[in-house]
Amino acid sequence: MKRLVAGGALLLALCGPGRSIALEEVPFVTTPTPVVQGILDLAAVGPSDFIIDLGSGDGRIVIAAARERGARGFGVEIDGRLVDRANEAARGAGVADRAEFLVQDIFETVLSPATVVTMYLLPDVNLALRPRLLGMLRPGTRIVTHDYDMGDWEPDARVHLQAPGKTVGLRKESDLFLWLVPADVTGRWRAADGTVLEFSQRFQKVSVRVRGQGRTRIVEGRLRGDALEIPASGPGEPGWRLRVEGERLVGTRVDAAGGEQAWLARRDGK
Repeated sequence: MKRLVAGGALLLALCGPGRSIALEEVPFVTTPTPVVQGILDLAAVGPSDFIIDLGSGDGRIVIAAARERGARGFGVEIDGRLVDRANEAARGAGVADRAEFLVQDIFETVLSPATVVTMYLLPDVNLALRPRLLGMLRPGTRIVTHDYDMGDWEPDARVHLQAPGKTVGLRKESDLFLWLVPADVTGRWRAADGTVLEFSQRFQKVSVRVRGQGRTRIVEGRLRGDALEIPASGPGEPGWRLRVEGERLVGTRVDAAGGEQAWLARRDGK
């Protein structure tokens, strides 16, 4: 669902203590059925997932996830009438034990149980939610937004769909965006072989200063959730395929010939 915010009704003042966001309730816009399916496909929703839909309207995304994919979850919505309608629809679909809807402010929703978060909101609302998404969600959690992105946080994937029946705009098409919440690797990590990796990070993109064997080089790497890929910086140099496990980087060091060795580093400071 898309919780619309009337022009001028979204008050954004995000720079300091005591600042707030006020959302004025206005009519919602339904997500067409093909787009609902596209959202579930892009997020690869399955039986082990817990989905949270922010601005859930009539509940169709969470209900479809429960009925068709075996997932569990809940939606939050500020309009109590829509919440009642969504809970009734969940009962009618036989998934009320796995799909629940609550009258709740999206900025007060506890997001940590989610493996998937879905949103059909406006750009400024997405940006305002971004710190909560990054701060509360576990690495690898999938976020899918409809039509609007997250500013300078580049999506990990994007799809374009035909959306017959879409009730807003002249273009009966939709864009869906996927992000995988990246692990935090900022700082210095040290391996038993003496290699030191120093990371600076911007969302899923990392710049790595590699120090070892008397040399220092800079390599650009990328995170997909808690999976970290660091390519070789040049001929004869190693690369790494790692997973972030708390204060450890665990995986393999890949030599120039493609051979792999088990490799472990521990966080040495931020």
